[in-house]
Amino acid sequence: MTSITIAQAIREAAQRLESTSDTTRLDAEVLMAHALGVSRSDLLLRHMRDAVPEGFAPLVERRAGQEPVAYITGHQEFYGRDFLVSPDVLIPRGDSETIVDAALSACPAPTRALDCGVGSGALLLSVLAERPDAAGLGIDRSEGALAMASANAERLGLGARARMEKRDWTQPGWDEGLGRFDCILANPPYVESEAELAPSVREFEPSGALFAGPDGLDDYRVLVPQLPKLLSPDGIAVLEIGRTQAEPVRQLAEKAGFSAVLHEDLAGRPRALLLRFCAWQCSA
Repeated sequence: MTSITIAQAIREAAQRLESTSDTTRLDAEVLMAHALGVSRSDLLLRHMRDAVPEGFAPLVERRAGQEPVAYITGHQEFYGRDFLVSPDVLIPRGDSETIVDAALSACPAPTRALDCGVGSGALLLSVLAERPDAAGLGIDRSEGALAMASANAERLGLGARARMEKRDWTQPGWDEGLGRFDCILANPPYVESEAELAPSVREFEPSGALFAGPDGLDDYRVLVPQLPKLLSPDGIAVLEIGRTQAEPVRQLAEKAGFSAVLHEDLAGRPRALLLRFCAWQCSA
């Protein structure tokens, strides 16, 4: 019996994934490249007529079971860099690059950056990679997330400038000894507890990094009022938000003494609030 080529296997896999994914062909190509141990571009240029590796079919079945491609391969690109990911962390998404863009634009020369809920480290490490004079601290309550962020810092050559610590902003004394920062990043849990989510998200991504009460605002209510004691007088904080949360989070920020400017993602959806102390914003 004649074995099929990689090109044929990719077509068949894309058909197999039609009920699972909106990017069936891309998913199949990425999984095939992973099975071969080559880049996707190398796959498309050099391997389409090769024999199919044995490990490909199990990868397709995992994807057919809704497991995200990033967890299957263990990698996700963010802000032009490759990050290790696992089910201990949320998968970095392109929409979150809005947070990095807003921070770099508003604080072009940070010296100390803090990432609250560091996860994979994508936000903090992207800022540090773009600003070689900055140092940063990433905090998380998950040991698995901290290990992943530390691994990414080392892989990106940022280990000397990025420190990770286990801290939980819902616990008393969590900020002891932190000092002040001129750039604070935060992508806290903000999904409503009963929100309808794709199975690939609800069943695979860490619930502790997703859900924040009935209206998705529980973590903002705790974290935002504590930011003034962590932010330097002329510093900025950038919070990722859900598409319906701009106004309630803005109100929390203003009550804490901040002005807030909304930033939209590339699709035109509300994605981030940039906070500054009101007195400094008004005198600028």
